[in-house]
Amino acid sequence: MYNQNWKRKDSIEKLFAVFRSSTDFIQYDVNTSHIKYWISYFETLVDVNILNETILKPIHSKYWQSLEELKNILPVKDIFLTIDTDLMKEKLLEGFVMISLSEYGSPCLLVNAKLNKAREVTLPEVEFTVIGPKEAFVESIESNINLIRKRLPIEELRIRTLKIGRLTQTRLAIIYIEGIADEENVFTVWQRISNIQIDQVNDSSYITEMISDNHNSPFPQMLDTERPDRVVSILAEGKIAVIVDGSPHVLIGPTTLVEFFASFEDYFLNWILSSFFRIIRLFAVSFSILATPIYVAVLNYHYELIPTDLLNNFVTSRREVPVPPFLEALFLEGTIELLREAGARLPTKVGQTIGIVGGIVIGTASVEAGLTSNILLIIVALAALASFTTPVYKMGNTIRLLRFPFLMFAEMYGLLGIVLCFCFLATHLLRLTSLGRPFLEPIYPPRISDLKDAFLRMPFSMMNERPKQLRTEQPKRMDEEKSRENKDIDE
Repeated sequence: MYNQNWKRKDSIEKLFAVFRSSTDFIQYDVNTSHIKYWISYFETLVDVNILNETILKPIHSKYWQSLEELKNILPVKDIFLTIDTDLMKEKLLEGFVMISLSEYGSPCLLVNAKLNKAREVTLPEVEFTVIGPKEAFVESIESNINLIRKRLPIEELRIRTLKIGRLTQTRLAIIYIEGIADEENVFTVWQRISNIQIDQVNDSSYITEMISDNHNSPFPQMLDTERPDRVVSILAEGKIAVIVDGSPHVLIGPTTLVEFFASFEDYFLNWILSSFFRIIRLFAVSFSILATPIYVAVLNYHYELIPTDLLNNFVTSRREVPVPPFLEALFLEGTIELLREAGARLPTKVGQTIGIVGGIVIGTASVEAGLTSNILLIIVALAALASFTTPVYKMGNTIRLLRFPFLMFAEMYGLLGIVLCFCFLATHLLRLTSLGRPFLEPIYPPRISDLKDAFLRMPFSMMNERPKQLRTEQPKRMDEEKSRENKDIDE
């Protein structure tokens, strides 16, 4: 027993020797009228008000002779009496205060006095909607879980936490509804996250890349959102959410391609309007990818497809352009991407000015200098504008990238090249999965019932089943016959 105590004291002494190398580590002894004790903590992690009012004041005002008695005196919920050196290390680095009866004493009392500094809940910035709730997630995992729990006050809501990152020790929570979510999906997420071996995790985007089915795909395979109402809605469908401490974006999976083109505001509007807006988005994305490649393909290989009256305008527009259509299109597309990056990296007001002024000045100057045609300038500008209709930012980046392979194939093989590139893209999407589930569902495999909330948003009364690809334990959302009834109470 003596040998074990000596080893324990030696390990605590080594731990404190490491902590003392940091100037924010505080350790001192205090003599009261009835006992002497030592207190240790990191002053940058501890709330001074909690330390003075909740911990030190009861210690000095009440009589106690042992740590067991002190534990019952202190009005703190998170308090541990331990001899475990690893637990001491963990809790001190989380903002706990350590109280012992000797300098390197064991056991010791660990009292929660965390300093919690977090951004207040604000409006959504990326997924802003005119209609609907105006709350967004913040960087605090506790605040984010609170935003979810107050919208889902049910006992079936399950939250499983763990820490990842050898250096950062980032807290992470996996959230799902027991009895609805498929246990296989939950196990897949838990297993993949548990197997992550990395020094640091600073944002949920790290998790997205490391648990994705295909790391080499430009398509995001987890949906990220900053809206609590969207997370709650998707949890009710049977999906799984992942919250990372320090990140204002929550991951959702498994997901499908069509979900990235559906705005959550669609559910706050009439189903006819929502369906119309979804069709506009899908058309805009297709136009954004194909407009410039089709221009290059037609001018290089298929100019006979252009009507005679319109052909004269093309000839006049390109009469003084010294470069082929491919280089002309590449120059304008590259300019658009430069303006986007410059606007995104600069402060908000300056970025907006750079985007507007830069686009006008460079576009006008390039046409007057004969480097580009005014017709292509209009097409590229419309394609860039169409790409902004994508509701999810990460998918918008993918759409920006896809234009360049299509442009290269159009230059090499014309319209046949565009079809060939589309075949490669379709093959990749057919093979892609999200947490083991088909990424192209309900297109492939075809599922008619899931099409009710894909390209169109049908009335809620018709969406009485949860997505089949999730294999939920409760497939039915509502009774189909009762959902169609619309009777007043006096009928």
